Amino acid sequence: MSNTIETINPTDGSVIDTYETMERAEVERRIEACHEAFLDWRRKSHEERGEIIRAIGQGLRDNKDEFARLMTREMGKLLSQSEQEIELCAAICDYTAETGPKELAPEDREIDSGQRGRVVHAPLGVIYGIQPWNFPCYQVVRYSIANLMAGNGVLLKHAANVTGSGLMVEKIYREAGLPEGLFATLIISHDQSDEVIKHELVRGVTLTGSPDAGRHVAEKAGAELKKTVLELGSNDAYLVLSDADLETAVETCVQGRIYNNGETCIAAKRFIVVDSLYDRFRDAYVEKMKALKHGDPMGDDADLGPMAREDLRDDLHEQVQESVKKGAKVLCGGEMPEGKGWFYPATVLDNVEPGQPAYDDELFGPVSSLIRAKDDADAMRIANDSRFGLGGGIISGDTERAMKLAEEEFDTGMVFINGFGLATPNMPFGGVKDSGYGREHGGFGMKEFTNAKAVLVM
Repeated sequence: MSNTIETINPTDGSVIDTYETMERAEVERRIEACHEAFLDWRRKSHEERGEIIRAIGQGLRDNKDEFARLMTREMGKLLSQSEQEIELCAAICDYTAETGPKELAPEDREIDSGQRGRVVHAPLGVIYGIQPWNFPCYQVVRYSIANLMAGNGVLLKHAANVTGSGLMVEKIYREAGLPEGLFATLIISHDQSDEVIKHELVRGVTLTGSPDAGRHVAEKAGAELKKTVLELGSNDAYLVLSDADLETAVETCVQGRIYNNGETCIAAKRFIVVDSLYDRFRDAYVEKMKALKHGDPMGDDADLGPMAREDLRDDLHEQVQESVKKGAKVLCGGEMPEGKGWFYPATVLDNVEPGQPAYDDELFGPVSSLIRAKDDADAMRIANDSRFGLGGGIISGDTERAMKLAEEEFDTGMVFINGFGLATPNMPFGGVKDSGYGREHGGFGMKEFTNAKAVLVM
């Protein structure tokens, strides 16, 4: 029996659209169609695949205005940031089309005794992606374009509140010339999703989501001996070291916290500042955060849009309140605003210590945790005192020293020095510890779901 999904505009609570979840027979048909399309697609050359992927990038640009407005309506990010997201996705397509043939090219190897060997990256088949709502286009493009270049077929279960965006991606891919059925959006429930993971034609599963969701998906896929790639949450630390430029530190940390309304896995969340700079940083940071305005994300005046769903705002507020009960101090924000929409103010917490959600957990919204460190070494210790390890940042006047710390000490998958960053097509993206495993971008994602096949001539 099918159920309905409503997408709701978080700016005013109005219903955008209603969708029927797919019956089991329709899901089965789409999985089989994806597999059938894969059987032909896998025989296309990397260059042929690249031509269509490049056309997808152009299709994203051609539909940027419509798609950006849809994303902002569905999840509340500033319209300018939705437009930036589309441009990033188009750049990923261009990068993949250009570098894919080289990354995936067969490699000849000499073997002892005159034998010859070749390593080929053979596609696996149908890859299933379960994606969140915070970057409605990028989350899909990130895994799907890499897998299409590798020769795989791709299925998508998008977050229910951005169902329209998932269907928009499918439309753009199809109109760019991707074979019918090779990419399919499944409008399904979580229980149906578990059945897709089990399906014999599905060869791999990738998820971006919470650690609990990652454990669930890994367990279901592991029971079927299927590979997974997991990009999970984090509470990324940004270190302000003793030689940091204060203005750079404040600007970087404000932008790193509020971008995408603070609803970003790799957002700056914990700000660990050495004692010698702490008071000045705190005062300047709070002043900047207090000045931020929330409002209509379609307009030009707002610094922050609404949070994507009401329950997400409620959960964030509960984390703030629980942190305060355990000793944290609210320096600005922290109160639920009145009126329409699921807005939450830019909030700064001081006196943040272990045992508080603001220290231990991920705060997925515009809430900052300030933590005082004795010195630079203590700052790095605190940064690594986390079960997460997706990204992090270092603000320092000595770039070479910061790079050495990043390379040797920071226990994360990504480190940004003297700035806040999101994703770069030619650099790996992913984390360690409870932030997951596997990599996307930088050529790595193209090989995650391939068979590194050894062919030997004896």
